[in-house]
Amino acid sequence: MKSKTVKVRSLAYDGSLRREWAAEIVGTSSSRIDLRGVFETTIEHPDLGRIEAGTLSHEYYWTDRWYNLFRFEHPVGELRNYYCNIAMPPILTGSELSYVDLDIDVLIWPGKDPIILDREEFEENSVRLGYPQDVVDGAEDSLKSFLSTIAVNTPSALGYLTTRSE
Repeated sequence: MKSKTVKVRSLAYDGSLRREWAAEIVGTSSSRIDLRGVFETTIEHPDLGRIEAGTLSHEYYWTDRWYNLFRFEHPVGELRNYYCNIAMPPILTGSELSYVDLDIDVLIWPGKDPIILDREEFEENSVRLGYPQDVVDGAEDSLKSFLSTIAVNTPSALGYLTTRSE
């Protein structure tokens, strides 16, 4: 079976494009879409540092959860880190997967505690872009849910989240 490549589009709440990249669909179920992407060039990320060309990105999008999770692996195949975006559920249409990124992120380095990022950006954008109260509540609830899930299932929490259950 030939795999399908999609364009992943991370959007701001107002619909403007934050970033986009290509990834391959490696699995789908009624509640999850799994993708795999490869960094084509080396980039410098403000929170993740230098990401080498060839770094693999395993991406997990739940259609019933307000977050997605990325597992980054070094080009040699060993775990680099996990990165969770608090985001509205994705929409997969044709050759595109899009989601609204709600600013808050959780960075997890191997063997370290989670680091919550961009809370100030969330506060600013909730005013600037006019997040309705249900979106603010959804983001906050999802952050709590994600942190609770990984805390309860430690040390295999992230493996638990990324294991296909259907």
